[in-house]
Amino acid sequence: MDTSSIVFPFHVFDQEADFSIVQRRLPHWSQAGAICFITWRTDDSLPKSVLDEWHNNRSKWLGDLGIDPTSKRWREDLQLLDSAKYQEFLSIFWNRWHDELDACHGACVLRQPELAKIVESSLHYFDNDRYLLLEFIVMPNHVHIMAAFPDEHAMLAQCESWKHFTATQINKRLKRRDRFWQKDAFDHLVRSERQFEYLRHYIADNPKKAGLKLGEYLHFSQNIST
Repeated sequence: MDTSSIVFPFHVFDQEADFSIVQRRLPHWSQAGAICFITWRTDDSLPKSVLDEWHNNRSKWLGDLGIDPTSKRWREDLQLLDSAKYQEFLSIFWNRWHDELDACHGACVLRQPELAKIVESSLHYFDNDRYLLLEFIVMPNHVHIMAAFPDEHAMLAQCESWKHFTATQINKRLKRRDRFWQKDAFDHLVRSERQFEYLRHYIADNPKKAGLKLGEYLHFSQNIST
């Protein structure tokens, strides 16, 4: 891959290179320069009944493979599965999760252009400085981002900064003090150029899949050749 303005080398996840597992409330895999796919969702984006069913089904699937779903290491163990099983997990649970987000549960305040632009401006602010922004979309109740970061801890630190700033600014506009984003983002390292291209198309097609009209979302795509 190449682009006209890269501040550091970026790449898909390299299993042979050094990587780290950063512990927060959930563990996160990270690797210097590796492209991450990140999803944030608003606090009201998924009803409890949907979440309960999803977690129960995921727990059964993991348990059938000998992975303890209550362990703090379950994501680490999932990443160590063979490629076919990992893809099966994504096709079942990733798709269901994102289908529910696209159903636009909750107040969907990011449908308002002036609020979506707060997120857009924040994502662009340190682009080509602290990170390389490759693709993002601001949907009514969630955000998808693909970006690369220069070191192992930069992704989590930057996500915390983005989320804190945007939540503060959006709540100020809405005249409220409620929690805006769910605490943990969904993130994983992009494993191949094929997956990278799939995720780029997924992000671009997200508004059509969710039945949104022009003006109800914000999409950005970096011009990258592979």
